[in-house]
Amino acid sequence: MVLKLMLASMAAFAVRAAPVVALPQSKNFVAGSAGEMEMIPAPIEPSWIVAGAPVARIAEHSRGQDDAALTALWDCTAGEFRWYFGWDETVMILEGEVHITTEDGVERTLNAGDVAYFAGGTWATWRIDRYLRKVAFCRKPFPKPLTMAYRLRNLVRQGGTQGLAA
Repeated sequence: MVLKLMLASMAAFAVRAAPVVALPQSKNFVAGSAGEMEMIPAPIEPSWIVAGAPVARIAEHSRGQDDAALTALWDCTAGEFRWYFGWDETVMILEGEVHITTEDGVERTLNAGDVAYFAGGTWATWRIDRYLRKVAFCRKPFPKPLTMAYRLRNLVRQGGTQGLAA
């Protein structure tokens, strides 16, 4: 069941992350008005919906050259759903309010201007009472051995003992 949900999450994210046609830009700098970005449908996996009929949309702003990072606008109408974070995701709420409940029971309400981080590989329940618009900064987590090697390299470069703990 969990594997099926994870696969559905990856498939849904791949569909939502389809590139949006944008004005010609530098490969090293991407800028644009959030109001001018074309929002495309990004359906929430039906089995994740807890209540209501939330309708989500996405507009990809930029993607790292290594495909390990993505920035997008996302909006959604009222509803409640569980969400699987396949990537590390930092969000900034632009408009509206969302009530979040994490896997470990932490509850928090995010409003316009709030910033939150969700670790990849985790679930959270989102309840949107009216409408929500956010910017999402997504990053694929590195495998643990690579993370440890990177931290070790930084430790050697810095000549210190901080930053090695996982």
